[in-house]
Amino acid sequence: MNLTIDKLIAKVINDIPESDILKIKNAYNYALEHPKNKKRLNGDDYILHPLNVAYILSDLNYDVDSICAALLHETVNHGGATISEITELFGEDIAMLVDSISKMNKLELPDDSNAASLNLRKVLVGLAKDVRVLFIKIADRIHNLRTGDVLEKEALKRKVEETMTVLIPIAHRLGINAWKSEMEDWCLKYSKPDVYKDIEEKLAVSRRELEDNLADMQEEISEMLIEQNISFHIKSRVKSVYSIYNKLSHGKKWNQIYDILALRIIVEKVSDCYLAIGLIHAKYRPIPGRFKDYIAMPKENMYQSLHTGIFGNDNHRYEVQIRTEEMDLIAEKGLASHWSYKEGGARKTKSLMEQKLELFRNLIETSDNITSEDFNNQVQTDFLNDCIYVFTPKGDVVELPVSSTPIDFAYRIHSGVGDTTIGAIVNDRVVPLDYELQNNDIIEIKTNPNSTPNKEWLKFVKTSHAKNRIKSYFNKQEKDEITIKGKNLLNNELRKRKLAFEEVLSTENIKKLCKELHFNDLNDIYFAIGTLRYTSAYIIDVISSDKKSAADVLMAKMMRIPPKAKKAKNEVLVSGTTDILVTYANCCKPVFGDEIVGFVTKGEGVKIHRKDCENIILNKERIINVSWNNEKEDSYETSIIIETISAKNNLLDIISKATTKNISIYNIKTKIVDLNTIYEMTVKVKSKDELDDFINSLSSLKNIRKVKRK
Repeated sequence: MNLTIDKLIAKVINDIPESDILKIKNAYNYALEHPKNKKRLNGDDYILHPLNVAYILSDLNYDVDSICAALLHETVNHGGATISEITELFGEDIAMLVDSISKMNKLELPDDSNAASLNLRKVLVGLAKDVRVLFIKIADRIHNLRTGDVLEKEALKRKVEETMTVLIPIAHRLGINAWKSEMEDWCLKYSKPDVYKDIEEKLAVSRRELEDNLADMQEEISEMLIEQNISFHIKSRVKSVYSIYNKLSHGKKWNQIYDILALRIIVEKVSDCYLAIGLIHAKYRPIPGRFKDYIAMPKENMYQSLHTGIFGNDNHRYEVQIRTEEMDLIAEKGLASHWSYKEGGARKTKSLMEQKLELFRNLIETSDNITSEDFNNQVQTDFLNDCIYVFTPKGDVVELPVSSTPIDFAYRIHSGVGDTTIGAIVNDRVVPLDYELQNNDIIEIKTNPNSTPNKEWLKFVKTSHAKNRIKSYFNKQEKDEITIKGKNLLNNELRKRKLAFEEVLSTENIKKLCKELHFNDLNDIYFAIGTLRYTSAYIIDVISSDKKSAADVLMAKMMRIPPKAKKAKNEVLVSGTTDILVTYANCCKPVFGDEIVGFVTKGEGVKIHRKDCENIILNKERIINVSWNNEKEDSYETSIIIETISAKNNLLDIISKATTKNISIYNIKTKIVDLNTIYEMTVKVKSKDELDDFINSLSSLKNIRKVKRK
């Protein structure tokens, strides 16, 4: 459309104060200058894209800051603007939205692998501190798809793949059905043009007849509702091309698709919904099994409506939906329809909207210590698989993955409920805790404040949230047991030496220990002893200032005791003993397979360096021989430097390679040097061979100049 700023303002002017109109105009004028006189690939002035994004966004119950951010969303990446300048001119809220969408738009899906798409979805949701960023991103993509025919074939393919695997699932979770449906149609048109054209032609052949049938049905139902003094209006539509394709691809025949023709009846009151459905069923023959009452049993995203299928007088099948105006708003715009914008200035999303993404955020927060494969499996289970809807005794709806159990339900209600669960009643019947819940089950959880989780639950719970909470409980319990063990070991050593506990572990001495050995508190010291990271004797020696330094004691011990390699507990064998604390030098970060030496330190045992480390050359007097323990299978942190030949963000390519090679990435630092990007990355590997293989695979990537160990 030939969109202008005046048309945008005309659309929003009745919903916002006059002062906010000026704010929108200022954002438009700034976007007009950043970039200035630049054209899009289709020849349009560049400003038309942000204008369209803002216009699309205004279909939702927008807020002014979102509209301004939509107008400004490409000023940083393509217009030379800065976030600090936007903050100064438009405020922190708008700047935050622009900054987030700018970072999102730098991300690209590197290939069509499931792992890559899941990773990108993780990044997108992680960036979306404010859920409005996701709405702007999706509106941005819709306009890109509307003008996508000017893109090169490969670029368009990437856009479509990213939309299908990342943005459409997010739109679905947010309940924005109108946007989801449009993106699906565009993606089908670009990815399978022949299929799209075939369905469109089949619809076109009968479209005039179908539209005439819809008009006749609309008139008949209208007369019936008017006779009953029901206030209403009716919408009608022919099913979208993608929806028909989806049913055909799942084995349906054309004549088995019951809802190609659909009528939506909007009434004033809930009671009118049930009156209208009764009148329709009395006049037209219902299709068996097609009636659904989502008013009495709403979906978790608040969707409510009555659904039925009927045979019209013309013998065509019709889908009929009956709902109130508010229900229709939620059905079309999802949780975005609940933005609060007339209270306290800037509109904010209500808590329910934030809750929609809370599960995803929780999964991201607990994903740091799991493999990419496990993360992908958890996302697949919790977010992409089919769901069931069950109820609390009070009638609240809870959405769960198929095959979930009462334990999953309990943890979804609250972690405290899950931890203390002792039984479950489903539909007034006692069931085992591994019972598979079904749609519409009513579940009552029995708890006991003295009860605790059972490790056996991990064998049958379905949701990652429940699994993580159960594992967390037992990890804490194990840590508590180790801490008590460490305390007992230290007490025994003190009694053996006839030392007073209060004197040795005075407040001053505890502070000294924490400073020298990098502990937080006394419990950390106990835990270190309990895990045999430090011996009780070693801790007492560090405290006792009249004894030799810990490093001297350690060195002397090594000189006296013969090696016992076969009983070694460490992944590194230290000549002389098997109980010496071993740490790895941060300067060179050795991994299994490197040539290594040991350096005796004070407080950190034997520090392991690579043999060619520069720091070792400076400190030869405390060098001892060490070797790798071939019986151990540990992982090691090390650092690599990745030099590129462009300022383009290559992170997704790199992360994708790491995922493929099952390499864990712990930290990434980025800097730009002479318009080239350099990444310093901390990774975890099992051996030098595995690290070398990863480095070689990175070296083969486009735009990568050099990869080396730090």
